[in-house]
Amino acid sequence: MKAVRFHEYGDPSVLRFEDVEQPAPGAGQVLLRVAGTSFNGVDGNIRAGFMQGPIPVTLPHTPGLDVAGTVVADGEGFTAGDTVVGFLPMTGTGASAEFVAAPADILAAAPTSIPLADAAALPTVGLTAWQALFDHAKLTAGQRVLINGAGGAVGGYAVQLAKNAGAYVIATAGPGSATADEIIDHHTTDVITAVTEPVDVVLNLAPVEPAKLAGLLTVIRPGGILVNTTVWMPAPSDDERDVRGINLFVRSDARQLAQLVAMVDAGELRVEVGQRVPLAELATVHAQAAGATLPGKTVITV
Repeated sequence: MKAVRFHEYGDPSVLRFEDVEQPAPGAGQVLLRVAGTSFNGVDGNIRAGFMQGPIPVTLPHTPGLDVAGTVVADGEGFTAGDTVVGFLPMTGTGASAEFVAAPADILAAAPTSIPLADAAALPTVGLTAWQALFDHAKLTAGQRVLINGAGGAVGGYAVQLAKNAGAYVIATAGPGSATADEIIDHHTTDVITAVTEPVDVVLNLAPVEPAKLAGLLTVIRPGGILVNTTVWMPAPSDDERDVRGINLFVRSDARQLAQLVAMVDAGELRVEVGQRVPLAELATVHAQAAGATLPGKTVITV
């Protein structure tokens, strides 16, 4: 089968589109024919060798944390022909290949209302948004939430999920790049001064400077929460006002993913794809991401 792998850490040129042996599923795994995977920022960091401590991988390594595909043979609670999505283990073999052996317990039925390959745009970023808002921030109806960096893929889901939960949503993004109750254009406006009424939750998705991250604490009411996804920069807290800072490390959760899928099929959650790129051109996507912001979520079609 064809796969993209890197045999050494480095820039995007280390990615090779090559012939590899088709995997055989082990205990607790199912073999998937991959329809699509996606690009996540962590893929580039793993490839570059920046994540060898927290995310050790075995070389040669196939990237691609998200998978959308079709079950090849009956087993582990699935039937041949089932279409599924999942967030693969970060240290394991990824889905930038024609086939992947995936742990059965991380898989959920794929949405039926969108193309199967496009469903690969959901797992990692959708779960990140869900876990930030509901597992960590405990967001409820009527609360106010500031989503800093809402223009990205995680932010797009976070705005939708927070609105669906009945929260009042303030989003920082470029003009027109997010739908919320309030939009702050961070290119022209200071975020902290623009928030005129305290919020219950701040979700930081942007790689801001430490001083700016700490400044976001000032817009949170006493007893509120700041959830930070830029984990290389620890989330600050304000003990005097009982404002807690939480660092989010996303985890695979098939039950939560199934809830996200149900929302997609009910028309309550949009899966937005910025571009679709063939597997053979994955190195181009990595190079794109290294030099500029990608145009939305990138799906790699297989």
